[in-house]
Amino acid sequence: MKILAVDVGSGTQDIMLYDSNKTIENSPKLVMPSPTQIIADRIAKSEEDLFISGETMGGGYISRIVKDHLKDHRVFMTENAARTIRDNLDFVKSLGIEIVPSSEKEEYSDLTQIEFKDVDMDAIRLALAKFDVDPNFDFLGIAVQDHGYMEGVGDRDFRFIKIREKLDVPKRPEEFAYFGKAPGYFTRINAVFRSVKDYKTTIMDSKFASVCGATCDRYVKTLEKFIVMDIGNGHTLAAAFNGGKVVGVFEHHTRNMTPDKIELFVNKLADGSITHEEVHEDHGHGAWSLKPIGDFETIVATGPRRKVLEKTDFNVYYAAPAGDVMMTGPAGLIKAIQSKY
Repeated sequence: MKILAVDVGSGTQDIMLYDSNKTIENSPKLVMPSPTQIIADRIAKSEEDLFISGETMGGGYISRIVKDHLKDHRVFMTENAARTIRDNLDFVKSLGIEIVPSSEKEEYSDLTQIEFKDVDMDAIRLALAKFDVDPNFDFLGIAVQDHGYMEGVGDRDFRFIKIREKLDVPKRPEEFAYFGKAPGYFTRINAVFRSVKDYKTTIMDSKFASVCGATCDRYVKTLEKFIVMDIGNGHTLAAAFNGGKVVGVFEHHTRNMTPDKIELFVNKLADGSITHEEVHEDHGHGAWSLKPIGDFETIVATGPRRKVLEKTDFNVYYAAPAGDVMMTGPAGLIKAIQSKY
């Protein structure tokens, strides 16, 4: 079995081509700038009006760059691409962005063309082939973060409404994967499914892919009660584990996670007293706890900003599945695919 796993973050895209006939540590790996960074830089360098097509992808940095571009230039976007800025298209129009049908693309051929997509399969396959690596595979795994969208409900609230629904009972992290299809309210995940429709694809939210990947670490497999913290460039998610299953989570913005705040929320997650309201009112995403785990063995740390944990009083273990901390997300995707197939 060969699996291509791609974890799309806000800073990097982490890629692994896994072959079950070989040791995972010897898998070809790439850590490259994220599609968000690449495309935002292309927009920033442009000095002309833009026509943006393609699919809904990760916004953030792109949204800020597009808003800056609007100060001196016109920006035309197809509907799916425009949802990158915000799922509420009336809001997108209020910024001055002109939304046009994708069928009219030819009418804007004289403008600078930008295509939105979270995964550039042609580029990945070409990069592998350049190193004489066979780019063919049996299964494709992709991780992206998707808050979901429902009109009239804030994205932070909606995200945790759906996490609570998913985590109705303790679940193994690989159970957060979507195989071939996902609910319609996940606009970004469904955009990725459309863009890679020729492949047998599994998609996970990037935070749960990293949490899943952390459990692939050899030491972590020996633990009973622990907390995984994925501390990314933009968001931090903590998941409490008991017996290999997730029993509670909280998510916050990394920029707000001071050592004192980490200690506060982690201890509340462990004793089961954490509430959605207190995290949300602190400008985080929210929280959900099924039951306490009490005293836990360690914090299992992943993510590029994980070193903040060194300033806490916790015992911290830095997970490195496949021998590489940057491959936590891909390792989680591989585990999820293997659990299914």
